[in-house]
Amino acid sequence: MSQRIDVEFVSGQKGEHCRAWLYEPGEKGPFPIIVMAHGLGGTRKMRLDAFAERFSGAGYACLVFDYRHFGTSEGHPRQLLDIGKQLQDWSSAIGFARKQKNVRADQVVLWGTSFGGGHVLVAAAEDTRVAAVVAQCPFTDGIASALAMDWRSSIKTSAKAVCDVLRSALGLTPLFVPAAGPPRSAAFMTAPDAQPGYLALVPAGSVFDNRVTARSALAIIPYRPGRRAAQLACPVLFCICEDDSVAPAKPALRYARQAPGGEVRLYAQKHFDIYVGAGFEQAVTDQLTFLRRCIS
Repeated sequence: MSQRIDVEFVSGQKGEHCRAWLYEPGEKGPFPIIVMAHGLGGTRKMRLDAFAERFSGAGYACLVFDYRHFGTSEGHPRQLLDIGKQLQDWSSAIGFARKQKNVRADQVVLWGTSFGGGHVLVAAAEDTRVAAVVAQCPFTDGIASALAMDWRSSIKTSAKAVCDVLRSALGLTPLFVPAAGPPRSAAFMTAPDAQPGYLALVPAGSVFDNRVTARSALAIIPYRPGRRAAQLACPVLFCICEDDSVAPAKPALRYARQAPGGEVRLYAQKHFDIYVGAGFEQAVTDQLTFLRRCIS
């Protein structure tokens, strides 16, 4: 039977700690290891344990971490989505994973979902020792995601983002907007399925802060991690939801075709369906098939 322990690792120049779970299969190692993190504003408790349990049950160690400023990891101000820092966290997590005594350092797999599904493309392009990548309902193009958003939400969120930048310059407390909110509201995700789908991932009775610093919106729009897919030397599995209102399928498919070792699995579902129920079962089954083929 696999076991899970709480661990932490240092990331960034300030020496802040990312908190994580380390899963190890019950049998004798060393094991390949899958490094995992969530999407925009998400934390590891939002169904990443379900994926990690299935992976560890199949013989893979897993390191599941929270980005700095989110969840149980350190970092102030809270709920700050800083793309550069999150990519640093991926690099630090990979380094930490490789140092585990019961892990195969040459068999590190990156698994990211939604916004994290874009980050893993960048992280693997930067670290050519990565053995394989799973990008689930990946955010690949900030411009495409912005164009898919209701224009009223875009205007409201952008206005708050500018105000937050000014507040930061003056040393004032941050201005926040919800990560997921109702249609036409000021939030990062406002499709009809976004708020109920996102909040359904939070375990019952758990406290969750559904906010992100508004200034982060200005950095997300020009972020196009899909462009790095063409540079990947390792196998990559793109799990793409055809009716995705958060991370549009069309640009994700275009970038996936540019990955030399890219494979695509399409799901007739919305963005948040892949985390639960039949969507989860199909996705995790496809991901395990991919891993067994690529990681011996």
